[in-house]
Amino acid sequence: MTVKVIIQRKRQGALWGVSLFFVVLVAGLFYVKWNPYYHKVLLAASKHFIGNSIITGKEAQPPAPSWGAAVNYAIQYFKSVWQAVVLGLLVGSLVQVLIPKDWIIKIFGSDNRHSTLVAGLMAVPSMMCSCCAAPVVAGLRKQRASLGAALAYWLGNPVLNPAVIIFTGFVLSWKFSLLRLVMGLVLVFGVSSLTGKLMKEDVEYGDIFQIDTGSAGGNLMVRWVKALWRLILESIPPYLIAVLLLGGVRAWLFPAVNPAWTNSILLMVVLSITGALFMIPTAAEIPIVQSLMSFGLGIGPASALFMTLPAVNVPSILMLRRYFPRKVLVLVFIAVIVCGIASGLLASILL
Repeated sequence: MTVKVIIQRKRQGALWGVSLFFVVLVAGLFYVKWNPYYHKVLLAASKHFIGNSIITGKEAQPPAPSWGAAVNYAIQYFKSVWQAVVLGLLVGSLVQVLIPKDWIIKIFGSDNRHSTLVAGLMAVPSMMCSCCAAPVVAGLRKQRASLGAALAYWLGNPVLNPAVIIFTGFVLSWKFSLLRLVMGLVLVFGVSSLTGKLMKEDVEYGDIFQIDTGSAGGNLMVRWVKALWRLILESIPPYLIAVLLLGGVRAWLFPAVNPAWTNSILLMVVLSITGALFMIPTAAEIPIVQSLMSFGLGIGPASALFMTLPAVNVPSILMLRRYFPRKVLVLVFIAVIVCGIASGLLASILL
């Protein structure tokens, strides 16, 4: 067999793998995201309402901290996200075995504006929450995606979700939507680009960049099962624990607000931090903010919370702890809080 024939067969195999990957990706997104969100847009347009707050329900504040509160929140939360979690694990594992590593390196491997822009734009149709996008980001990092590109994809999924921006316009206001879009672009592309330039890859960081030459040409199913199992072991246990703990103490994170503080800068800071800690399903920030504003929360703190709630959270950070240096995750966490505070201040002036 000549070298030319070998190269041609490898190229055909790569094209087959990429085609299969995109078939799974598009079918999964249609079933889990695109079709349900189409119907949800119709609901938002007609009712100006997409559901009750997952944090408080119809009440003014969450239930007191308890094991029951933890379990009840976890049940509600995973009932909303389990399909997207499965899709995230599936895509995150398949990207490691169906997409050639040199393709990922060529498209996402450099910390420049081009790779960050492409990754951020690819996040837009994915429409995943921060936790559901985390396994996909882990798979991209395993395939040598750069810090900037991986961060743009991770942050872009929840922050630049076009369905959420449309829901927001119908439920809250189109001014809210515009503010979310502008600040989202700043967060996704500004922070990702800056992080990529400031932080250099540590070649000894973990083992995520080690090339498994022994299994690279092995059985596809075996390689996929190994990749999937590793993602599950690294992601799901800390995810479950963090959701239970934070869900159980959400009354401490979202206490009843003194009417005198409803539009204070201090409350903007507090809610920006709270939002960056807590996990919610996709678009859940809309009914949360709608409910809190109906009980008197001011436009500034509401906008701060609205910006930070979907962006990052403790579970998604824990899920990616092996795939980013700690200082990068800390920087992103702080940047999200700063963007939340800036959103609150702008909303107080403009909305």
